[in-house]
Amino acid sequence: MFTRSILSKTPTLPKKTPFFSTNRAYLSTSRPSTFRRNAKRIALLSGSTLTATGLFFFLSQDKDYVEDAFGAHERVPYLAFYPQRGGAKNLPVISHQLDDDIEHENKKPRLVIVGGGWGAVSVLNNLDKDKYNVTLVSENNYFLFTPLLPSATVGTLELRSLIEPVRKILARVKGHFLEGHAVDIDINEKYLEVEGKNGKGNYYIPYDKLIVGVGATSITHGVEGLEHTQQLKTIRDAIDIRRKVTENVEKACLPTTTPEERKQLLSFVICGGGPTGVEFAAEMFDWINEDLVRWFPKLIREDISISIIQSRDHILNTFDSKISDYAEKRFDREHINIITNARVERINEKEVVYKLKAKDSHGEPLIQKIPYGLCLWSTGIAMTPFAKKITEKLEAQAHKRVLTTDVYMHLNGVEDESIFALGDCATIENPNLVEHIMEFIEIADKDKDGILQFDEFRDLCKTLTSKYPLTSQHIVNLQNMFEEYDKDNSGDLDLSEIKTMLKDIDSKMTHLPATAQVASQQGQYLAKYLNRLAESGNEQATKSAVGAFRYNHLGALAYLGNTAVGDFNFGFQMIGGLWALYLWRSVYWSEQVSMRTRMNLSLDWSKCAIWGRDISTV
Repeated sequence: MFTRSILSKTPTLPKKTPFFSTNRAYLSTSRPSTFRRNAKRIALLSGSTLTATGLFFFLSQDKDYVEDAFGAHERVPYLAFYPQRGGAKNLPVISHQLDDDIEHENKKPRLVIVGGGWGAVSVLNNLDKDKYNVTLVSENNYFLFTPLLPSATVGTLELRSLIEPVRKILARVKGHFLEGHAVDIDINEKYLEVEGKNGKGNYYIPYDKLIVGVGATSITHGVEGLEHTQQLKTIRDAIDIRRKVTENVEKACLPTTTPEERKQLLSFVICGGGPTGVEFAAEMFDWINEDLVRWFPKLIREDISISIIQSRDHILNTFDSKISDYAEKRFDREHINIITNARVERINEKEVVYKLKAKDSHGEPLIQKIPYGLCLWSTGIAMTPFAKKITEKLEAQAHKRVLTTDVYMHLNGVEDESIFALGDCATIENPNLVEHIMEFIEIADKDKDGILQFDEFRDLCKTLTSKYPLTSQHIVNLQNMFEEYDKDNSGDLDLSEIKTMLKDIDSKMTHLPATAQVASQQGQYLAKYLNRLAESGNEQATKSAVGAFRYNHLGALAYLGNTAVGDFNFGFQMIGGLWALYLWRSVYWSEQVSMRTRMNLSLDWSKCAIWGRDISTV
C-alpha cells in the first residue's frame, strides 16, 4: 500500500530527445540567456556599488561633523561668549551666535522669526538660502503638526510622529535657534526682548526684519472654572488628555468605585463644536469601540458618554450645511450627545453648567448641568501676551482683538515696515472701501464726468481686487453686478450707486480664518516677498513686483470616526465613505515637512489597524 502510493507519486521520466533537436534548441537560446545573465550581474554589481558608495559617503559625513566640532571654541566670535549690553533696559545684546565663525563673518540682513508654527516653517522652507542671517525664537524646539493632534490623544498616532525638530528645518538656511519666549519689543532700537529657558535673565536680539508668528491661545469668554478643563493646542495637552482618559477608565474599573462615580469618571464633555472638538469626539469614539471593549469590562462601555456643547445651531458650522447635518446624524447614531444653542456659564470641579437658549422669544433660558470626568475647552482663539504687548506699543493696534497687517503682511503702525505678522496672531485689516470712494472714482473715471460707464466700472473692480485681494470673492460676474446697482437703469453708475456697492462689499468682508492652511500660504508669500526684497533693496519695487497677498482656500477637512468630510472651494464635497478616510489621511500625509514623519504616520496607522492602540497609562 505504502509502496503503491510512492510509485503512484513518482514523476514520469521525460522522453529522450534526439541530440540534433537539443543542439538546435541550445544554439537558438544561448545568446539571449547569456545576455540576460550578464545584464543581471551588471545591475546587481551597480546596485551594490551605489549602496556601498552611499553608505561610505554617509559615514564619512558623520566623521566630518565630529572633526569640525574639535577646536570650535577658537572659531567662535568673542561677543558670542560675552555679549555687550545695551538698549533701554541695558540687557545683553546677542549680536553673535555660538554657531558663528570668525573666519566667515555673517554680514547679511538679520531676519528674526518669533514662533515655530506653520507660518514660520513655511517661511523657512521657501526662503532663499543665502539672503538672510536667520534667527528663530520659540518656546519649543520642534514644529508640531496640529491638524492631527486629536489622533494623539487616544494613541492612534504616537506623539513623536507629529513633531519635527526646528533645528533640522533651520539647517537649510543655516539659521540659528534660541529656545525662549518673546516678552517685549523695542521698535525704535529694533530689539526683541527674549526670556531664555535657563533662568539667567532676559536678553535682546537685534533685527533688521522681524516676523511675528506667535500663534494664539484659547479664548475664555469670561467663563469661570477653566482651570478644571483640558485644552488641545500643544503636545503637552495631548499627553495630559491621553493620561487622563486612561486613568479615568482604570479608576472606573475599581470595585470600590460607586455607580455614580463611575458615570462621572466616564463622562467626556467637549465645549465647542468646531473641527478640533468634533475630531476629538470621533477619536474617543473609535478608541472606545475598537480598543476599550476588547480589554476592559463590558459594563464600562455602557457607562461611557460623550457630549458636545455648541453655542451655534450646528456643529462644524464653518462647513456647508449638508456636511454639518451628516456629522450630526452620524454622531446621533453613535450615541454622541450634541447640545446646540447652549452657552457654558461656568465649570465646576466635576460638572459643567450651561444655559440652553429658549425655544421661543418669550421663554426663559434653561440652566442645565452635566457631570464630567474630562472636559475639553475648544471654543476659539485669543491673543497671546506678546501680541498684546505689541498692541500696547503701537497706536494703530490699540483696542484690536488680533494684530492687523496690510496686504503685504506688514504690521500696521510700523513706519519703516520692518515688522511682519502672520498666522493665528494676525489678520489682514479689512479696507473701509467707502472711505476711499473718491480715490477709486478718480482712478476709474477716465472722462471725468462723475459717473462710471461699464468699461470704467470694470477698471474700478480691477483696481479693487488688485489693491485688496480679499474683495475678489465678492466681485464676480461684473455684468450682473453693474445691472444690480444701476438702480435707475441709466446705463451708468453715479456716486450714490457706487457708494451703495462699496458699502455692501464692506459688510460682506470677513477676516481670514485662523487655520494652518492660511498660515502656510502666508509663509510662502512672505518668503517670496523677502527674497525679492533682498535683491531689490526697495520696498515699493518689491510690492509692485510681488503684489498683494492672495489667499487661495483649497478646502477644509474633518475626521468623523473611520470616515471624514471635506468642503472644497471648487464646489466638490466629500461626505463619508471609506475612501474619504484615506483621502483625509493622504492629504495630511503629503503635507508633512519630512519623510521621517511621513514614515512614522504610515507605521502608526498600520500598527493601529493590526494590533490596536496602546492602552497603557504613562
